[in-house]
Amino acid sequence: MSTLAIDKAGPRRKVKYGSMSRDRVWALRWSYFFLALFAAFSLLPPIYMLITSLKTSAEISAATNPWWVYHPTLSNYIELLTSNQFLRFFWNSAMVSIIVVIISVPAAFALSRMKFWGSATLATGVFLTYLIPDTLLFLPLFKMFAMLSDLTGIQLINRWYVLLFLYPTLTVPFATWIMIGYFASIPKELDEAALIDGASWLQTLTRIFIPVALPGLIAATIFAFTVSWAQFLYPLVFTTSTDQLVMPVGIITSLIKGDVFNWGQIMTGALLGAAPPLLIYAFLMDYYIAGLTAGATKG
Repeated sequence: MSTLAIDKAGPRRKVKYGSMSRDRVWALRWSYFFLALFAAFSLLPPIYMLITSLKTSAEISAATNPWWVYHPTLSNYIELLTSNQFLRFFWNSAMVSIIVVIISVPAAFALSRMKFWGSATLATGVFLTYLIPDTLLFLPLFKMFAMLSDLTGIQLINRWYVLLFLYPTLTVPFATWIMIGYFASIPKELDEAALIDGASWLQTLTRIFIPVALPGLIAATIFAFTVSWAQFLYPLVFTTSTDQLVMPVGIITSLIKGDVFNWGQIMTGALLGAAPPLLIYAFLMDYYIAGLTAGATKG
């Protein structure tokens, strides 16, 4: 009787396991289908940008297949890379992004680790500022800088370095959120011992916190750089002169003249502008993911 029961149960188990295997196969197929659909949806715009950047203005305006290049050319790339105006846009963006990173990371360290009078209130205010949309925040900021110019004569509007005061409102809160998890996991006895030994806060940051919190530091740096590099609204409002513009605004304002759109150079400039963040993410993506996940769970 026991042998018969085992024999009867055996095929049922095999059928059950076989059905689970088929379900898993179909789930895998659907996963690949939606993954391919998402990849196509994500990659088609940059592919179209690349194709357009290799065309002349005459070919772009011609009634031909927009997804094919009949007469490829690098003239758009050559014109932009040899243009002093475009190189100025690139230089302004690089300077602003790098300096904002240098400002954001120590500010995040100060808000998350150092305790001083009003530190809790300041940290709360910084986080609340991050919740306000840019479209609402730039209006009072513009009035503040205009009032400062009237009272002191210091002209910050229409200067590329005014962005150094604006971008930290976007980068410091998120960088602080990432770094808090790492800094909280470091025993306070370490920095107390360093201070007793005569180390300054800067030495404590560079010799103790940075080596331990390197993934979080890289994640905060990548985020601050990306936000600063791609920001459009603030530089559009606070800078107007051509020599003070950063790349996102400079490409639009210089390559669109009235109702004439130089699509070839616009697409070329967009691709060249996307190159630095793309390279950073390509080489540091693992650190960025580790920094986001561990920074959110540590402590």
